[in-house]
Amino acid sequence: MSPTQSNLSANEAWKALIEKYDIVNQVTDHGVFHIKASQIKEFREPRLMAKWDSTDALPDALRSNKINILPDSRSSYVMSDFILYQEIPELDEKVEKMTHVELPNYESIDVNNITSEANAINILLLSGILDDFLETSENVSTFNGRMGTGVFDFEVDTYRNVKRRVHVDNAQCEIDGGFENDTSVVIMEAKNVVHNDFHIRQLYYPYRLWRTKVDKPIRLIFSIYSNQIYRLFEYRFKELEDYSSIELVKSKNYSLQDTEISLDELIAVRNSTPITTDDNMDNTDIPFIQANSMDRIINLLENMYDNPMTNQQIAELMDFLPRQSDYYFNAGRYIGLFEKKTEDKQVVTQLTALGNRVFKLNYKERQLKLVSLILEHKIFAHFFDTVIDNGELPDQTDIEKMMRDLKVCNEPQINRRANSVYGWLKWVFNLTKL
Repeated sequence: MSPTQSNLSANEAWKALIEKYDIVNQVTDHGVFHIKASQIKEFREPRLMAKWDSTDALPDALRSNKINILPDSRSSYVMSDFILYQEIPELDEKVEKMTHVELPNYESIDVNNITSEANAINILLLSGILDDFLETSENVSTFNGRMGTGVFDFEVDTYRNVKRRVHVDNAQCEIDGGFENDTSVVIMEAKNVVHNDFHIRQLYYPYRLWRTKVDKPIRLIFSIYSNQIYRLFEYRFKELEDYSSIELVKSKNYSLQDTEISLDELIAVRNSTPITTDDNMDNTDIPFIQANSMDRIINLLENMYDNPMTNQQIAELMDFLPRQSDYYFNAGRYIGLFEKKTEDKQVVTQLTALGNRVFKLNYKERQLKLVSLILEHKIFAHFFDTVIDNGELPDQTDIEKMMRDLKVCNEPQINRRANSVYGWLKWVFNLTKL
């Protein structure tokens, strides 16, 4: 690999591979294209080119051509217009309705600082959350880590509405948590980063492997831990050899801390928060928000505590495109949480002093502080008041009109950024009953 090639981004490398091997036309003419790891390595390390845990991370060169990639051995992949991802249901449940779980008093566990997937799984077991969700007792951790998948075949849906058959010969899979109880074997994929969807392969390949190893039924769990809340989903495959037959069985949310926030408490925050800016773009160098998900901003806050990150590292952690790293940096900067500095001759994003203080707060205090930081901005204070008055979130037209009146951004950006205003307001009022 030449120095120039090694510096290519994933998108640039896939553009080069698509051109060199005529991949788009090969898929169009033959349905699939088989590519070896050694071919990918001509432009970039395969481990950086073939593992996209959410569609947010897909390079534009693949996304625009509706091409996805699956490992079919330890040294090769198959490409096609596969549909490989499962959307994660939006967190619509009011936080105060979630099941509250008390964690045993262990000195070595800090519920305000659970930043690894392994720690999140440990607490799932210690707290009894996993037992409650599975409605079983004595779930014992029995396996995890990287392992070969064995040999199997399956079908998968495509954008052309044609099922493609894939043959897998001992590819590699990684299992975050494997458990056994009296009635089942449990395979868990755990995340401490919030995404809109996940790669079905993360459940399907381990499922096919362990289906040949055990006689007990296998239960498949997808877990997300962020902002001191667990979200658990159970999935199953209706047909063993149909990757696309995945379906959601049930889901449940759990909190480790007091999450009860009253409407009166939100109103008290509004009354005690002075409006400090109208976000007029001529008077500020901080771009108006273009990041819909407050949950992902909080998730980034958690992952950057004591851990400054480059744009590329943020993109890899969050499965963002590089431009999305800037959107979320600027959103955090907008409420005073993030800043950039130069460290070892590279620019990194880190938490501000305020960001560090917010991270250390318990759940309820953290959410109320974030609401206060949001309400310092005139547009959010205004719409907060209108929601209190009429009980409904504003519509897109009203948001866009006020954005124009305040001159928060240029006209071509208004529609997209109005969605972010709506998303943040929805997050605020999802904290409580309305």
